[in-house]
Amino acid sequence: MRTYRELFRTPEFTPFFAAASVQTAAQTATGLALGTLVYARTGSPLLSALAMFGPSLAQVAGALTLLSAADRLPPRAALTALALLSAGAACVQAVPGLPLWAAFAVLLVMGVAASPGGGVRYGLLNEIVPREGFLLGRSVLNMAGGAMQICGFAVGGALVAVFSARGTLLIGAALYFVAAAVTRLGLTARPARATGRPSVRETWRTNASLWSSTPRRYVFLALWVPNGLVVGCESLYVAYAPGHAGLLFAGGALGMLAGDTLVGRFVTTRWRARLGAPLRLLLAAPYLLFALGPGLPLALAVVVVASVGFAASLLLQERLLALTPQELSGQALGLSSSGMLAMQGVGAAVAGGIAQLTSPATGMAAVAGLSVAVTLALAPGLRTPVDGDGGRLLGGDGSPRASRTPRTARPAPEETT
Repeated sequence: MRTYRELFRTPEFTPFFAAASVQTAAQTATGLALGTLVYARTGSPLLSALAMFGPSLAQVAGALTLLSAADRLPPRAALTALALLSAGAACVQAVPGLPLWAAFAVLLVMGVAASPGGGVRYGLLNEIVPREGFLLGRSVLNMAGGAMQICGFAVGGALVAVFSARGTLLIGAALYFVAAAVTRLGLTARPARATGRPSVRETWRTNASLWSSTPRRYVFLALWVPNGLVVGCESLYVAYAPGHAGLLFAGGALGMLAGDTLVGRFVTTRWRARLGAPLRLLLAAPYLLFALGPGLPLALAVVVVASVGFAASLLLQERLLALTPQELSGQALGLSSSGMLAMQGVGAAVAGGIAQLTSPATGMAAVAGLSVAVTLALAPGLRTPVDGDGGRLLGGDGSPRASRTPRTARPAPEETT
């Protein structure tokens, strides 16, 4: 599967894509509305930021307790229920006079409850499209997500100005209901990918099983740490260029869009094996130039070029699926997503701490250097390419090797049960 036409002709991909896009727009608009509402009540930038991004941090708790549900719930029912739960939460947060502690309690509950959502969604994508089409489908979702975030912030800001923050929360709730309806009516009912009931014990057992494979450990770390440190660079845009931070964020979005388009649509299997390492280095290396304190034009160019490197995550996720049994794919993708969110918070804290003691430019260059160092340290474990059929080792031309596959390239026997 190499073209967008083929992708959208795949049965169920269009409603799947539509539901995911509408839900992203709803999340963006309601997050902005709630952040505005909290700031108006408290005047606290910290509480406002937590109101917008707190659910992402709360997903870490869900990853340690509920992530086994990603493969043990019927995907259509799970995604529909999560969209309806999000709609209900937005309605509750729009209630006039709702105590601040109650609003944050709702956020915490939603963050934990939504933690299996990414695993359910991307595990379902792996079922809807052929395995060789996962990377293209994932790149399209990334591009749509970025576009919906941009539109969500822009339109959400206008809605807040016209209808107030509470009115925007109710509009966001309506969008969640639309996403639930599209999911329920547009997707086929499928059984859960794995048997058994989701539980904290099962979450820990499967997480341990996923982590026990050395090749998968390298992939998880490569997805989490370099990416999180580079997001630390992004967290300093406002401090580095207070009057032009929006331009830098837009440049980053443009670079990500270009990278996802290039890798998802035009890069062949043969070249994927060769581009993985350069893209991982591209993600952070250009930020080293911030040590020189570049002016806005050069800083913008650095951000655009570096953000193309985010496409390395697509190749790493494809590798993760090749190394993971089908029945654990949802939890594996959910674990990669939750770990990435956690490391982004860590990266922002590290970058902010360094900038507090030195300068924003120094902070950005320092965490970029750390990201490059981690990428180089992980490189030996990521050199051997794998295909999408059970993790077979590939040669440099992208074809399966004739020699016997080393045992470490396959999941351990107990992981397939």
